[in-house]
Amino acid sequence: MSSQGTNDVTIAFLGLGQMGMPMATRLLSAGYRVQVWNRSTERVNELVALGAVGASTPSHAVSDAHVVITMLADGPATDAAAHGANGALATLGPGAIWLQMGTIGLDWTDRVRHSVEAAGAVYVDAPVSGSVGPAASGQLVILASGPDEVRAAVTPIFGALGRHTFWLGAAGAGSRAKLVLNNWLVDLVEMVAESLKLSEALGLDPREIVEILADAPLGSPYGVTKARSMLDGDFTPNFSLKYALKDALLTLEAARGVSLDLPLTESLIATWQGAVADGAGDLDLSVIYRYVAE
Repeated sequence: MSSQGTNDVTIAFLGLGQMGMPMATRLLSAGYRVQVWNRSTERVNELVALGAVGASTPSHAVSDAHVVITMLADGPATDAAAHGANGALATLGPGAIWLQMGTIGLDWTDRVRHSVEAAGAVYVDAPVSGSVGPAASGQLVILASGPDEVRAAVTPIFGALGRHTFWLGAAGAGSRAKLVLNNWLVDLVEMVAESLKLSEALGLDPREIVEILADAPLGSPYGVTKARSMLDGDFTPNFSLKYALKDALLTLEAARGVSLDLPLTESLIATWQGAVADGAGDLDLSVIYRYVAE
């Protein structure tokens, strides 16, 4: 595959959610033949209109594909697409490359890897860091891990999707790095929300505090952006709260597996679960501003 151009490479893309849709669109724009499957058909039809080939099942999507990309919500959804009725493993060709790019946790990463490798394919664990905007503009950061011999083959694909690919070692290292990054993210968002509430309680204008932080070394660009969204009440989903909570729980599970406590992350779980139960799960994680310090 390393000598093939984009027009000669067929990619099966499984999962057209918030992130999968713009990623698959990027691959189409780059000239790849893309065969798409999603549990609901509306987004499949949208991509067919852009030139993709629609598939009614994962097995159909994977047929004749050189590369399979999974970008599904969680481990069970990914496993079902692989093993379920009409699953992808039924028609996965020997020597195909499977790029698992969702955040599914460590146990599911290992389970899917064993199944893919047993089918004679090559497994690359490559979750992405970034939200809807970077996915649409090809500015994701890709946390890749897998066999060295497939790097050349997948580099053009990663180049269409992201601005930087970090190769981190054997398959599984990418998912471990993703949990670390998302732990940083959820703790930062919680801290931003609590700090805004503190500034209000002390009689300060939180917008002035945000401008001070924007001009100070300790004010990260991401934190300042989320702070402004919170104060504007703009919770258009870039990274939905329910998925951020899912990732936080996966992180805590991984930490327990290595006998590590994460008290800061543990402390936010109940509030975030309450917000999801209140119906805020599909909004951006910055909506947690409505729920902290209540």
